[in-house]
Amino acid sequence: MKKEIAIGIINKLKKHYPEATCSLDFKTPFQMLVAVMLSAQCTDERVNKTTPSLFEKYGTPEAICNMDIAELEKIIY
Repeated sequence: MKKEIAIGIINKLKKHYPEATCSLDFKTPFQMLVAVMLSAQCTDERVNKTTPSLFEKYGTPEAICNMDIAELEKIIY
């Protein structure tokens, strides 16, 4: 039942906002997840300037999990 309700809401939104797009730049669902989390703290424009360097070196969940936290902080600061 919840799935049908969600699909109905999505269809109504698509009907009322047919030209809507995501302003975040991403290539994979994981990159979108990271970009969305970062966008909660700053503008989408700033996220789009920050994530290319992050994803160039650390584009997978495993790579980000294994990176030095100080390096992550430096990149997203």
